[in-house]
Amino acid sequence: MKTYFIQLTNYDRYANLLLLETLIKTGETEKAVELLAHLLSAQQVWLSRLEGKPVTGHVLWPDWKPGIFKQLINDNYQRLINFLDYSAPDDFDKTISYTDLKGSSHENKLSDILAHYFNHGTHHRAQAGQHLKLAGADLPNTAYIFYLRQ
Repeated sequence: MKTYFIQLTNYDRYANLLLLETLIKTGETEKAVELLAHLLSAQQVWLSRLEGKPVTGHVLWPDWKPGIFKQLINDNYQRLINFLDYSAPDDFDKTISYTDLKGSSHENKLSDILAHYFNHGTHHRAQAGQHLKLAGADLPNTAYIFYLRQ
């Protein structure tokens, strides 16, 4: 399972960087920028939870500009890779306790949290892609299976 999640982490970074490249080429449509900022911010929240760090005062829809996105993509990638590198095979079935941004407590298996992390990214990349397409962008193929074929 560890190898699989490392592969998904590599894909997530790849797809985020492709979307960022398209966003910059297209002229930074406002909604696409908001969606990518949210995706990266939410990743930071989940990474902090996985690292056992408190998440307080975090803004899920930040007013970030694309000039910082590449660094954020790479930082989030490195944090998750580091976390996965130190994870043992049986850690993926362990329950993680965390508090959401409204203060409610929850528990989920690590593997389920990671599935959510990647699905959330795919969801918002698709939304951003729709806004870029409407702005005239030629969208790159960010399908996971296409990534694997390269």
